[in-house]
Amino acid sequence: MYSFSIQLEDDIDKIETRVMEVLKTEGFGVLTRIDVQATLKAKLGLERRPYRILGACNPQLAHKAIDAEPDIGLLLPCNVVLREEDDGAITVAFMDPVAVLQLVDQPGIAELAGEVKQRLERVCQALQA
Repeated sequence: MYSFSIQLEDDIDKIETRVMEVLKTEGFGVLTRIDVQATLKAKLGLERRPYRILGACNPQLAHKAIDAEPDIGLLLPCNVVLREEDDGAITVAFMDPVAVLQLVDQPGIAELAGEVKQRLERVCQALQA
């Protein structure tokens, strides 16, 4: 499995704000924000439920990863998806860095991926509180 997730009951904008706040407590910032719903509407005229992708990055950990493997940027940042389900619940899904970074066969990357996963799991747990 390449992700882990939770479901929350609230407005997606409020959940997005909360996700960004909790990510910050673990040293992550959001480098990118993609509103897939708005993009598909503008580019293809398609209607769909809200779907957002946040590109989360912890600069210290990213620096270590890039030092270990310069091309690791192809697998960064750690994406967090917020999507509205049929019942109106919001799923918050986190990329599992351990699963994704198994692609990189460099010393230290597995340990680094484990640290990133622990931080993202704490974010996930905090959002449930």
